[in-house]
Amino acid sequence: MADVVSTNQFKNGMHVELDGVVWRIVEFQHVKPGKGGAFVRTKLKNLDSGAVVERTFRAGEKMTRIYTETKNVQYLYDTGDEVVFMDEENYEQVHLAHAIVEDALEFLLPSASVQMLVVDGKPAGIQLPVSIEMTVTETEPGVRGDTVSNVTKPATLETGAIVQVPLFVNTGERIKVDTRERRYISRA
Repeated sequence: MADVVSTNQFKNGMHVELDGVVWRIVEFQHVKPGKGGAFVRTKLKNLDSGAVVERTFRAGEKMTRIYTETKNVQYLYDTGDEVVFMDEENYEQVHLAHAIVEDALEFLLPSASVQMLVVDGKPAGIQLPVSIEMTVTETEPGVRGDTVSNVTKPATLETGAIVQVPLFVNTGERIKVDTRERRYISRA
C-alpha cells in the first residue's frame, strides 16, 4: 500500500513520486499570499538524472511518498563519470553517477563513512552527516582591528570546498562545517 503525503507534510530529504519518477525534496517553502490560496514552492532533485527543478504545488495537494532505506558505505574514489563506494557490511563496491553525488563530493574525504540511500533496491544518493570537521588549507590572515561583527572571509578546506569563516580562523585550523547550509559552525 503506497503511503500518500500532503504538501503540508513536506520535509527536506523526503522522497515523493511525481509523473512516475522518484524525486527528493531539496528544499521547500510554504507561501501564504494575502490574496488567493496558499501554495508550496519546492526545489526537487530527480534521483535518476540528478536534475534539479523548481515546482509549485497547491497547499494540501497529495502525492505518493517513497520510502527509502539507508546503508553505511565508505567513499573510495571518483572516476570522473562515477563515484565508487564500498558497502561496509558485505564489502561490495557500489557505483553512483557523478551527477547524483556532485553536491556532496566537496565534503567527502577519502575513506569517509556516509549513508547511502536505497530506493527500491537501487542506490539513489548519499546522506552526509549534518556537520563534519575539516582542516582549513588556505585563507587570508585576519586584519588586526577589523573586528566588526559578522565579518567573514572565504576559506578553502582540505577537499577544495570553500566556506565563509569568521576573521579569527587561520590556515591549518580544524573547523566544524554544516554540510546542509555549507556554513561555518565553530572551531573543532
